[in-house]
Amino acid sequence: MFLLEHDAKRLLAGYGVPVPPGLWTGPRGEPDACGSDAWPPGACIVKAQVSGGGRGRAGGVRRAQTRAQAVAEIGSIAGEEARLSDGRRIEGFRVEAAVDGAIEAYFALVIDAPSGRVRVILSAQGGVDVEDTGSGQVVHEMSALDTDAIVAAAEVAVQRLPALLDPQADARVKTALVRAARPLVDAFLGLEAHLIEVNPLFVRPDGGWLAGDAKVVTDDSALGRQAELQALLERAATRYPDVERKWRHGCDYVVVDPQGEIGLLTTGAGLSMMLIDELRAQGLRPYNFLDVRTGGLRGDPRRLIEVLQWMTAGTRLRVLLVNIFAGITDLAEFAGLLGRALDAVPALRVPVVARLVGPGLDAARAQLATRGIGVETDLERAVDRVRALLVPPRA
Repeated sequence: MFLLEHDAKRLLAGYGVPVPPGLWTGPRGEPDACGSDAWPPGACIVKAQVSGGGRGRAGGVRRAQTRAQAVAEIGSIAGEEARLSDGRRIEGFRVEAAVDGAIEAYFALVIDAPSGRVRVILSAQGGVDVEDTGSGQVVHEMSALDTDAIVAAAEVAVQRLPALLDPQADARVKTALVRAARPLVDAFLGLEAHLIEVNPLFVRPDGGWLAGDAKVVTDDSALGRQAELQALLERAATRYPDVERKWRHGCDYVVVDPQGEIGLLTTGAGLSMMLIDELRAQGLRPYNFLDVRTGGLRGDPRRLIEVLQWMTAGTRLRVLLVNIFAGITDLAEFAGLLGRALDAVPALRVPVVARLVGPGLDAARAQLATRGIGVETDLERAVDRVRALLVPPRA
């Protein structure tokens, strides 16, 4: 779960991480029920809330001297959503107090998936370029998922940081990074995070520190143990529709291209990802990723109906590609459920191409033939049929 900065900061604050005071607003600069009603006094920073990085370079982070100017900047950013958010929807805005006169450092904790180790990454200089240049970064990798051990590793890494030009500033930065280690590690383990990145980590002249920005990615499979994240989904479900669907409906569904033309009805995460890669390699545009659990293909069409209803949000959808590689699922039963689901969602009126492999294939083929849906067993042939529906033949 990739948390928006505003939500990430609220969660981190609960672990003792200091953050600049701020609130959540909608597109007109009005605080909503999920934010605070205390507008930051004086100069503030307006930040578009999108699930990804690169906002600053794109113009999605702007400074304002007054509330009126902040509201104007919110309107301006909202009007440039397509350019500023790289195709991602702006979910809202965080307006927080500006922090001046601070040094920008960097602190990150990340799970390295191949090795299963924790990486502690520190830099005495943070900001928008730190990830590209890697300037002055110190990386310490360890296998123990223990608070004291990771904090100790961070303290060791701090001592290896390259010195700044100002010896006094260098001492303040090192002290601040050491102080930041424990609350950030507590949050990392407590939230069962894959990543916590604070960039910039503001270091004040008095040695205090603040999380100027926060990127937090949590483990979706641990959501059942995370009461705080469950509460977040309850009060702000529209910000995290993909995670909320998985939590409430028990399947993975992600819109990968809002302008996509091919709806995918697939089971198996790997199979769906492979299909998306194959379609893109051929210049085609899949709309969604989907992994319906096997139980969702048996006994009741409700899960399939939900999926097809979600797909109706695709304004450019032109074809539905069904790709089911069945194991214990009987394809004849699936074909019947698919037919009932298609009848239940009349808003989705697009041609259907089906590639089915598994038990009950002949019966499924016969059932779908009555609806004018041909069945392929070869994926390449199914993709060729999809392409033929999307790409007009040359004269």
